[in-house]
Amino acid sequence: MSEFNNINLQDVPDDGKGNDFYANFRTKLNEVEQFPTLYTFKFIIEASEEKINQVKEIFKDTSAKFSEKESSKGKYKSLTVEVYVQSADQIIDFYKQVSTIESVIML
Repeated sequence: MSEFNNINLQDVPDDGKGNDFYANFRTKLNEVEQFPTLYTFKFIIEASEEKINQVKEIFKDTSAKFSEKESSKGKYKSLTVEVYVQSADQIIDFYKQVSTIESVIML
């Protein structure tokens, strides 16, 4: 895996038709999910306990379950977070919070 820059969802432009990214994402979530629901977040993080703990801290007041898997060369970890959410807005809020952490890829 090559080096990467932080992906900031809040910096994603609209779709060129004047539609806000988060409005579109919220609409899609509401179309495919029934809330409340168990939602799975997936992140790729530099294999740094500090970075992993920063992501986990965002979910500290939830009953989130975490699983980690190290890359073959040990430079990165994938972090899967399963958490019970009440709404599309809560999912978007979690993504926005994680996007502030440097060097995290959100899948």
